[in-house]
Amino acid sequence: MSCALCQIRKEKRFCPAVHGRICAQCCGEQREVTLDCPSECPYLLQSRQQSREHEKSGAWGDLDRDALFPQIEISRQFPYEHEQLILGLTFALAKSARAGRSLDGRGLTDRDLIAALISLAKSYQTLVESSLIYEQPTANLAQQQIAREIETMVKESREAEHKHLGYSRLRDSEVLQALVFLLRMGIARTSGRPRSRAFVDFLFAQFPESPSTIAAPETPGSRIIIP
Repeated sequence: MSCALCQIRKEKRFCPAVHGRICAQCCGEQREVTLDCPSECPYLLQSRQQSREHEKSGAWGDLDRDALFPQIEISRQFPYEHEQLILGLTFALAKSARAGRSLDGRGLTDRDLIAALISLAKSYQTLVESSLIYEQPTANLAQQQIAREIETMVKESREAEHKHLGYSRLRDSEVLQALVFLLRMGIARTSGRPRSRAFVDFLFAQFPESPSTIAAPETPGSRIIIP
């Protein structure tokens, strides 16, 4: 039997993305490029374990270095000092990714989340540096939804602080740092391929679907996420 994709080489493995058998070369070349690989595919999981850094270096080579915000310094203590903020933003990303499944047939990819984080971080950078509120324009509906979820989470965090403390102590500069922290985490985890969902799967693992996902502040034990 020949490969269901190239119709030339002999089939070697079952591909759940095409519901047929394909050759190893097509699997390696088209995985998360033209194929919407399900997260449970054993060959996808194996490839993530083997060479995440190798794939990322080539796939993200065209990413503007400024998009990584190298001027934003994040101390080792920052994730622990702002654990609830980072958990809240991470939950907002996971929630957006789950809701995004219904936007079209494919669901959200790592690139959707990373592009939204870059856009939001640029907006907060402008706010921090010039006190001007500037929303980065995007026609991507998925990225707009991600931005709305994150902005809603930040607003609710400030409202909760004001309710308990009488004022809000969350600074825009801290939100910026948290966004850049998650951005760098996303780039570190994704393969960089167009349809990669390694970062999305990581978020889903951190926040499984359940009635109550985020632990309350008083819950003992840390759930901090380190890239």
